[in-house]
Amino acid sequence: MPRNGRPPSMADVAQLVGVSHQTVSRVVNGKGRVSPRTCERVQSAIAQLGYRPNSVARALVTARSGIIGVVTTTSAHFGPSSMLIALETTAREAGFFTSVVALDRFSVEDVASAFDHFSSLAAEAIIVITPMDSLAEAVAAQGASVPVIAVSGGHAFGRGVSVVRVDQRGGARELAEHLLSLGHRDFACVAGPQEWFVARERMAGWREAMDEAGLPKREPLIGLWEASWGYVAGQRLVEEGLPDAIMCANDEVAVGLLHAFAEAGVSVPGDVSVAGFDDVPLAAYVGPGLTTVHQDFADLGRCAMEAVSQALEGGSVDTYVRPTRLVVRGSTGACAH
Repeated sequence: MPRNGRPPSMADVAQLVGVSHQTVSRVVNGKGRVSPRTCERVQSAIAQLGYRPNSVARALVTARSGIIGVVTTTSAHFGPSSMLIALETTAREAGFFTSVVALDRFSVEDVASAFDHFSSLAAEAIIVITPMDSLAEAVAAQGASVPVIAVSGGHAFGRGVSVVRVDQRGGARELAEHLLSLGHRDFACVAGPQEWFVARERMAGWREAMDEAGLPKREPLIGLWEASWGYVAGQRLVEEGLPDAIMCANDEVAVGLLHAFAEAGVSVPGDVSVAGFDDVPLAAYVGPGLTTVHQDFADLGRCAMEAVSQALEGGSVDTYVRPTRLVVRGSTGACAH
């Protein structure tokens, strides 16, 4: 049994069973021939001692650690948090475990420190959830000895980085076209923070739809992702004059907007149609039910792991663009103006 408070080692397992270190290594790494009886005894000793293989040592033997590093932000917003859950789930289904580093600063040094941490774990690949320009730029400046997959970013990474993202612009265009089909012609865009790639892409989709329809565009209201920003924007639109329809940065902003309209006696969709983006679970139950754009994060996670598998097999760098889906509910209706 291990002494001096140190964790149990492979040698401790071998001593308890009465076999060689190499026999235990074969069982742990699944390589080499070991009789079923001996394998059972080794596994029993591993459980009894609480032995856990060292990922770096295992990687030296098998060239596989089974670890995927994930860099994300400390943001609790729906998109990044949902993406992290999807990645952890799909990685586990593919036989990997994730090691997560959440950053609140995105300097080159911060990202380099995260990459160094993953190197110490012998991670086989690194996935970076990169919704903001500063994080994307820091990732692009890195050199890594393992494949790097960027998720949700629009930055031109180069250096052999595969990109997996949702077609945010296409989703916003489809939403705008839905509102146009209802007869709306005067649109407002309550946008998110422009240092976020997805916020810019959603606003760009709105602008493209307006340009193609030959319609004038109101100056977008640019703010945050929170409901508090939607509430402030709603109050401002009531004071300045309501449009026919409003496209919000995300569902949370739309909820804040709906609250401001309810206080002001504005009918949705009677006086104005309101739409969000993301299709959070609450969207179906707020107000009249929120028309929004659905992102399939599980599908995005599967694509990220596909990119990892392809990279580990020596495949080419690729960009995966996943579609969105329009979800029409009661918050949008025919224009009454």
